[in-house]
Amino acid sequence: QPHPSPLSGEKMAAVQVASGLSVPLLSALLGGAVALVFLAGYLRRKRADIAHLPPSAAAAAPDLPKQVRPAGQNKKGGGHARVHHHHASAADKEAGKKHHHLDVNTLRGHTDCVTALDFSSDACNLATVCADGVVRVFRIDDASSKSFKILKINLPAGAHPTAIAYSEGSSSVVVAAQALLGSSLYMYADVGAPPTGGNKQQGKLSPPEIKWDHKKIHGKESVLNLAAARATHGTGDGSTIVISCSEATDIKIWHGKSGKELGTVDTNQLKNNMADISPNGRFIAAAAFTADVKVWEIVYSKDSSVKEVHRVMQLKGHKVKFLPAYILLRKFQTIPVSRD
Repeated sequence: QPHPSPLSGEKMAAVQVASGLSVPLLSALLGGAVALVFLAGYLRRKRADIAHLPPSAAAAAPDLPKQVRPAGQNKKGGGHARVHHHHASAADKEAGKKHHHLDVNTLRGHTDCVTALDFSSDACNLATVCADGVVRVFRIDDASSKSFKILKINLPAGAHPTAIAYSEGSSSVVVAAQALLGSSLYMYADVGAPPTGGNKQQGKLSPPEIKWDHKKIHGKESVLNLAAARATHGTGDGSTIVISCSEATDIKIWHGKSGKELGTVDTNQLKNNMADISPNGRFIAAAAFTADVKVWEIVYSKDSSVKEVHRVMQLKGHKVKFLPAYILLRKFQTIPVSRD
């Protein structure tokens, strides 16, 4: 066979070099073309957006001929128009804050979400529990007022309030708080006292005192809600009864004034959702993990103390389990709310 000439070998080497360079070159060219297409589309969209921007009134006003401008719309008149427009927009903004015609006011002062609240029996005070660790009591004698007297209650260090209920009318509140070692109850008295002369100008009330407290009332479990009522049924003496519902299965009954534990109810469920007590202090209803509501009756002895607590009925009819929502107890009616 004839030997290949040196010239043909050089041609083959050049072809190999060219083929090796063609793939990266074509990839670079293709990438550049794609980048140019995206850049052209972006510039076209920006040009279209700029073209559709409406001219401002300040830029359009000098271009108008003098004879086209309405009479009396000189610099001074324009200032009056701007002031009128400012007042109109402020009024519209103020009206837009109210979402309903019965919305009379908004209570401000919390620095975090409000997790629980309760009205006093005379409807003159509203106590709130906030995630910032402070209990606030608002004096709302005049609901349409622009400012309210606020009583701030700072719980002991490390305690985070989870529930609140009024006890003994509007003079005291019971606060449930969660700490590292478990849940606690604190009863603060004189929360409805009128402001003293020294702090009347500041809109603040005097700090109340802790009358009684209990630690680890439900072990390490948190208190879901508190409810209170006057024991007027049967031989009850009219004193305030407070119940605390834990996130476990137990519900405890307390004497509102003395803080004495009067009894315990076990729902025998996986966990509680909430509980409530009837206004006459006779029944306790609890919504737990299932779709049923269990009702217990508090039996009072002749000396007005709690003799026993026994279950009297179990309400069925809900299709799904209860939300951690509401049970409204009235004298002879129970109104539960479930997910269905």
